[in-house]
Amino acid sequence: MADTDAPEKETQIPTNLRLLLILEEVAKRGVAVKPADLIDALGLAKPTIHRLLQTAETEGFLQRDLDGRSFGPGPRLRRLSVDTVSSEHLRTARLAILRSVADEIGETCNLAIPDREGMIYLDRVETKWPLRIQLPIGTQVPFHCTASGKMYLSTLRQHTLEGFLSARKLNANTNKTITDADALRSEIKHIELNGYSTDDEEFMQGMAAVAVPVSDENNRLVATLSVHAPTQRHDLASLTQFLVVLQDGARKLSGLLAS
Repeated sequence: MADTDAPEKETQIPTNLRLLLILEEVAKRGVAVKPADLIDALGLAKPTIHRLLQTAETEGFLQRDLDGRSFGPGPRLRRLSVDTVSSEHLRTARLAILRSVADEIGETCNLAIPDREGMIYLDRVETKWPLRIQLPIGTQVPFHCTASGKMYLSTLRQHTLEGFLSARKLNANTNKTITDADALRSEIKHIELNGYSTDDEEFMQGMAAVAVPVSDENNRLVATLSVHAPTQRHDLASLTQFLVVLQDGARKLSGLLAS
């Protein structure tokens, strides 16, 4: 039925809107999308879908997934999403929430978003203490040994997580970094149950961190809110005492996304 209706539906969609609808559908689904899924969802003809996907891939807005058939956001689409959420209006409101959380905890708080190779710091509010750990906006950190990265991994579908674990070596940043895939699976299960993640000097010696998810209206992780501190001031047990503050901040940030 979809193939029969496609030509009629296609004529109802302006030519200059079709590629945007494809990008919107890929971004909305949050997983790699096959051409057949787009044909069903948008009612465009198969040749049109394949031509537009090829254009989007060539221009860097989409890129093929590991299976070679599905498509996910490419570097230009990911950059577009970052630039969009970094617009002055949204960033001003977001920073006000982030600053409130950082002031209440008294340590540096970060907002990070997932990229293909790791988590990227989108915003941060620094602690007023002279002893601080410098991780500037735009810094990319690994998934497997950071609180924000492990929080993201815990939200992946099982086969996507297994693809990550099988494709990448879990490099040791410190002697506490989890480098065994089974141990990381166990850690991720623990995160799923508790709803927050931790970094006990796994990314950087002398630093502890706690992260919680910032979710959209479909309960999908779009970012993480985290706090990190030198262990001279806060060990992991001490930082987890601020979990309620972080979760309240994450709820406000989620509400900002929905507004």
